[in-house]
Amino acid sequence: MQLLAVPMASSGGGGITLLLPLILIVGMIWFMSRTQRKQRDRQAKTVAALTPGSKVITTSGMVGIVEETDDEYVTLEISDGVLIQVVKAAIGRVIPEEDTTDEVTAAPATADAQPTADGQSAGDQAEAEKVDVPDTARDQAAAKADGKVRDAPKLPPTHTEN
Repeated sequence: MQLLAVPMASSGGGGITLLLPLILIVGMIWFMSRTQRKQRDRQAKTVAALTPGSKVITTSGMVGIVEETDDEYVTLEISDGVLIQVVKAAIGRVIPEEDTTDEVTAAPATADAQPTADGQSAGDQAEAEKVDVPDTARDQAAAKADGKVRDAPKLPPTHTEN
């Protein structure tokens, strides 16, 4: 019996198959570091733009108004007369100023308001459309007035029973 050594066929391109995972890993690390760099730049711009009177939220969730800024620290007023000093890096975000002039859009009711087809004035209709609160007492009274017994609306359970 004679054994012959036969050379195995080479798969070809062995170097590329080893380099591909390495290239993918390096690409992922580069992408993640780029994203973190953008976040750091955005945070630095936010901290640099702090001015007294700005309303901010710290990274720990405290809300305050900027009273004074230093090189390293920011003094916040968290309540009337209560001042705290935090590191600038602890400022999470600045709350934009709210514009309250747009919120007042309802027209004032006038004495000579014309009633609509159903007998309500336009102001009464606007109030009726805004408020949508179920009145269980009124519903129960209407059910009894008809002479028919109806089920009253039930509220969901507030706790679990064992």
